[in-house]
Amino acid sequence: MANSRFQNFKRFFPDGFIAGIVLMILLAWLIPGIGSEGSAIELKVVIRYGISLLFFFYGLRLSPEKLKKDLSNWRLHLLIQSITFIVFPLVVLAFRPLLAGTENEILWLAVFFLAALPSTVSSSVVMVSLAEGNIPSAIFNASISGIIGIIITPLWVGLFMEKQSDAFAFAEVIGDLVMQILIPVCIGLFLHRWWGNWAIRNKRYFSLFDKSVILTIVYRSFSDSFLNGVFTSIKVHELLILGASVVALFFFVFEGTKLLMKAFHFGREDQITVLFCGSKKSLVHGSVMAAVLFAGSSFGSLFLVPVMIYHAFQLFYISIVARRYGKEKTQLQ
Repeated sequence: MANSRFQNFKRFFPDGFIAGIVLMILLAWLIPGIGSEGSAIELKVVIRYGISLLFFFYGLRLSPEKLKKDLSNWRLHLLIQSITFIVFPLVVLAFRPLLAGTENEILWLAVFFLAALPSTVSSSVVMVSLAEGNIPSAIFNASISGIIGIIITPLWVGLFMEKQSDAFAFAEVIGDLVMQILIPVCIGLFLHRWWGNWAIRNKRYFSLFDKSVILTIVYRSFSDSFLNGVFTSIKVHELLILGASVVALFFFVFEGTKLLMKAFHFGREDQITVLFCGSKKSLVHGSVMAAVLFAGSSFGSLFLVPVMIYHAFQLFYISIVARRYGKEKTQLQ
């Protein structure tokens, strides 16, 4: 009984990873400039190689054979990827006329960057599993989403970044993404035959490495922003509006997806997979892509704020929904 109460209480504790992000932001505020250019260990160099290793290990854990096999359920995959890379951006794009040309356009672009990101990998699969959904399709879509996002996300963002005051060298960014992300993923996929099982057995350690890279990116992004005085120009009510907008975006897509699924007549397991994979956005890819896409921008950390808010909220809300779906499945058996 006591253990059950502890588990219920534990659900309301902040996610350990999210707590780590908060600590990195606090450290960046208190002690900015650690690992700056000219230091013995430059964080810029650590992050660059860390990103490449992160995606190499990601590719190493992917099975090319399973990816090919899962292509057969194409209607399910097409719907999930369309929600992720078309519906999300179009919803946010509809609000651009209200902010275009204003001082708050950069806040709109930060939310648009969130909308253009791929889905999560691990948490999507975990939540689908908790809800008794279609796990193989969840693994496929979560994996393929990250690969598609390497191309689609910068294409979406590139449509509007060139209009910002900070230069956005699109060709250079694509080159960086190919070198730091796409090539390491492909090398990992190629080596999966020999090292894949070893990588899967040790995925807990790779997960710790992934989170360490992201925490380093978060610290450096916010450190640069505090040093450049970025957040002094953003009012508290603007940040509150930003948070409310992100939560509203989640519910609009989440509830809209429920209506959309009825037209496709999917079974219960497939519906859960569409709902959970289609509504997620990846903090991992968001942090990494922000480090590459906005490397020359003084507003780099601002683009991480909506992603972190969305990530925290989706974990909290979807974990509740997943448990409820799982209980319903148990009662039906």
